[in-house]
Amino acid sequence: MAEVVVYLTRSCSYCVRARQLLKSKGVAFTEVGVDQDPAKRVEMQRLSGRSTVPQIFINGRPIGGFAELWTLETSGELDRLLSETIQR
Repeated sequence: MAEVVVYLTRSCSYCVRARQLLKSKGVAFTEVGVDQDPAKRVEMQRLSGRSTVPQIFINGRPIGGFAELWTLETSGELDRLLSETIQR
């Protein structure tokens, strides 16, 4: 199974939707809260090149926010990405 990391804030509706989608698919993921930790927000921006939340990473690869996650889901590509194992 893929390693999934979601950078988010508690008050973001798109963060809630991303979490719901991943949970509905049975995906285990790590949540990184950036609303109370400025260093984590800087880390998110460095890794993704973006400042908005959520920022979602699959196997270390930034895929974007909820809109991109939903596009991957509706195209069937999300299942393929989630089935890949992380290369170490």
